[in-house]
Amino acid sequence: FFFDIPEEIVESKSNNTKSYFIMPVEVKANQAQVVLVGCGAPSRGMGWYHAVQMLKGKCPSAALCYIVEPWFLGGGAEGPGGPEFAAWKKDVEASHGLEFFTSVADLPALPEGTKRMALISGRTADNPKLLSQCIDAKCTTIYLEKPGAPTVAELETMRDQAKTAGVTVLMGYNKNVCKYVRKAREYSAENGGTITFVSNNTYENTPESLGECFERNREGMCKNMVIHELALLVSFFDVSVDNIESCTADKEFSSCQTLKGPSGADFTDFDKIKFTIKTKTGKEVTVVGDRCGGDVSWASVEKDGKEVFRHSMPDEEDIANVTTLEKEYPGAMPYFFSQDPDYITVKEKVAAECATGAAPEGVATIDIAVETLRVAEHLTPTLQEQLL
Repeated sequence: FFFDIPEEIVESKSNNTKSYFIMPVEVKANQAQVVLVGCGAPSRGMGWYHAVQMLKGKCPSAALCYIVEPWFLGGGAEGPGGPEFAAWKKDVEASHGLEFFTSVADLPALPEGTKRMALISGRTADNPKLLSQCIDAKCTTIYLEKPGAPTVAELETMRDQAKTAGVTVLMGYNKNVCKYVRKAREYSAENGGTITFVSNNTYENTPESLGECFERNREGMCKNMVIHELALLVSFFDVSVDNIESCTADKEFSSCQTLKGPSGADFTDFDKIKFTIKTKTGKEVTVVGDRCGGDVSWASVEKDGKEVFRHSMPDEEDIANVTTLEKEYPGAMPYFFSQDPDYITVKEKVAAECATGAAPEGVATIDIAVETLRVAEHLTPTLQEQLL
């Protein structure tokens, strides 16, 4: 994951010594100056992969200039991932002229005529503070990773703060723009039928593996693993807490367990869930989440009880891209590769909105995120009540 040194490095000589300076990142016309807030460890952090995509020029409207990383530039410097981060930082400082900071407050002043965008990819619990800091740092557009905040109340406060400041907040719900979702929706619109969204993961089906998962993702499956699917329901199927007529769990498929995490504490969550929502406005949609279901997710369409359409992620085109990326970034998180095109699409749409005002078609707004989180908080006890 290292980069070639570009020609922008300028050599100077004085007193028979040789020194090098790095040209600062140039923000071109129709580009946003991007600040990445929360990078994480190389090959592990979602922020790191966002950075890699922008540094490779995959998002033409985004000029990544600054990275704010409090943990690995502070208390985590000597811990797991710290040395790897330091090596990567040194490389991209030299090869791309990036500047690193421990706090958003330390960012340089914004040049006149430049539009600044923040991409917040830190811990969910830190997001309310980070969003406020990014507004103070003159960011006019903010890309916020899901779910945005720990609670509905916090996310509503963030939404209201951004609206008061005239700042656009768009969400990293990448499945809103992904191919398999689009194709299933198009098929259903043309031919009728009800859609099922299936999200799988690759945990081992053991108490130890699932217990670790439950503790690490203690917000629960509805706020974590299937939150993307809930965003689809809110965005495209008129789903809201007030518009849900019924939510019915498939008791044969679904499983809710209480397991001990690594700390020894008990955590209750779904290891797999299937439910169908019917709305008061006549829409029907099914969601399936299986923590041990494998590495393929899909959207299918059913008519008269029979599946008539399915498109999977990854498909053949995606698999070819995954193979290439696995060789380019060995050891990185597998889900980076399968969703690589969708991450690029969302970032490019958000950066283009910041730079030129182009409408970010399909990208979830913070209003969608607020209702998505409301739905997640509503569904968890509703489904547990049916299963326990």
